[in-house]
Amino acid sequence: MRYVVLDTETTGMPVTDGHRIIEIGCIELQGRQPTGRHYHVYLQPDRTIDEGAIAVHGITDEYLKDKPRFKDIADEFFEFIEGAELVIHNAAFDIGFINNEFALLGQSDRSDVTEHCTVLDTLVMARERHPGQRNNLDALCKRYGVDNSGRDLHGALLDAEILAEVYLAMTGGQTNLSLAGDGGDAGGGFVSVTKISRLAADRAPLSVVTATAAELEAHQAFLQKIKKASGVELAWDE
Repeated sequence: MRYVVLDTETTGMPVTDGHRIIEIGCIELQGRQPTGRHYHVYLQPDRTIDEGAIAVHGITDEYLKDKPRFKDIADEFFEFIEGAELVIHNAAFDIGFINNEFALLGQSDRSDVTEHCTVLDTLVMARERHPGQRNNLDALCKRYGVDNSGRDLHGALLDAEILAEVYLAMTGGQTNLSLAGDGGDAGGGFVSVTKISRLAADRAPLSVVTATAAELEAHQAFLQKIKKASGVELAWDE
């Protein structure tokens, strides 16, 4: 399965008030392994950014004045996410904005990305696993031991990197992403990377401890004891 961990930053909210995407960040995973590819772009929204939004992500109108517009990157962005399972925290927010951007271009065939991608909402997942607790990204980082010390402000690529770690921790205990790769596309928004610093590439890999012959023999003896006591065949005794 190909996954794309995705986050956006916007001029404000809600999208129905005419707010636009100003940053997109994506991390690609194949199965549970990084491919070494990510997608990152800042966008000129053709409208001012709310002061409240600037306080969250620190992106200003001045910074974006020479950046591309969504129409300039729509094809390469769609190519990057098409067919993937999108992993997003509070997916309704990001999907709503992405759909709106394609709709504004008159691209009705892309104005519902859920027709081209599946979506996994880690906020929904976290609420199911930790009901009644705080489940924002910072709270999940603390809960799962993911380093977010560099997250003074929100940022789409940084948050996607952190969310990738959180997602792996929530679904299988792996939090060691090493985004090492010598592949990647040279053009468009595709960037070849060797390491993304916010992922815990410096953590030691999990060790694998195999059972000794004596331990295996003791295990089989214990199974036989259970079988004798229960008087039934054991489904796992194979």
